[in-house]
Amino acid sequence: MILKALIFSNSFALIIALLLIFMDRVINNYGPCTLTINDDKEIQARGGSTLLRNLFESKYFIPSACGGKGTCGYCKLIVTEGGGGVLPTEELMLSSAEKREGYRLTCQLKVKNDMKLYIPEEYLNIREYTGRITVFDPLTVDIRRVGITLFGDDEIAYKPGQYVQVKIPAGPEIDYRAYSMASCPDEHDRIEINVKLIPDGLGSTYIHSLSVGEPLEFSGPYGDFFLRHDSHRDIICVAGGVGLAPIKSILLYWDRHNMNRMLWLYYGAKSTADLYDHEQFVDLAARESGLKYFPALSEPADDWTGKTGFIHTVMEKELPGDIHGEAYLCGPPIMIDAVTAVLIAKGVPEERIWYDKF
Repeated sequence: MILKALIFSNSFALIIALLLIFMDRVINNYGPCTLTINDDKEIQARGGSTLLRNLFESKYFIPSACGGKGTCGYCKLIVTEGGGGVLPTEELMLSSAEKREGYRLTCQLKVKNDMKLYIPEEYLNIREYTGRITVFDPLTVDIRRVGITLFGDDEIAYKPGQYVQVKIPAGPEIDYRAYSMASCPDEHDRIEINVKLIPDGLGSTYIHSLSVGEPLEFSGPYGDFFLRHDSHRDIICVAGGVGLAPIKSILLYWDRHNMNRMLWLYYGAKSTADLYDHEQFVDLAARESGLKYFPALSEPADDWTGKTGFIHTVMEKELPGDIHGEAYLCGPPIMIDAVTAVLIAKGVPEERIWYDKF
């Protein structure tokens, strides 16, 4: 009796799964559609697929840091015709002003008919690259340093703090995941990304399965989180965990170009095992008087002699008040919010605080 019930239950689940696949591929297939871009280019799109995926398949690379989950809000574009009403999954990511201007979240908006849209000029300059993994070193128990050298004479130009989107095979589809570059932008023939293994994470699981010598494709550069060159203010950098990657790119650029600007580096982690590249920063601070380095552990061992607690509490004690600076923050949202409050209290205006939440 129990066996019959199990067979019936499994058969019912299989029928439902097949029905969902049928609905997605047949009923929700709206056929070929035309996308008109900036009133001067037309591309053919697959009806039923998202606008973001269609653009990627046609080599229009739109920023997206969350893998199409609708949580980062980076993939906004103005859709002037054919988009229909704003979806519930877009509401939290679009301001009232953006809705009035026609912005849509392209990872949530499915192509159901012909559309007209506007893509900013800077996105049109984003392109694809192919490289080979030349460095694949463990940094912590779950973070890998992945060095990628571009094929042939290819070069990439980017600003310190920006990110790339790595192409991830996902069955019959291709997906993308965003990773900040941890390398100095002066090295045009290679980049470094730091990849933390996320349980069941599509991108990190794939990248951690690779090895030296294997190819990796990515597009970029993306993002308005980058070091402002046209400033003489102090630079305040705050990183949590693997959020160190873009901060390290900023630090390397600052060191390479001998900037006459004080740099404050606050780096928070749980334990010494999670505090990667620590010795490199200690050595750099020893020879560069302009660098003030403050690592802090929230769960330190008995032999740790440095700062303890969450990084925003360390900043409250160590960062001067009324500092004439600008800040670059990368880490989890709760850290970003706490650090932002400290910076504002210390005299850093909100318009001079840039951040990358993950």
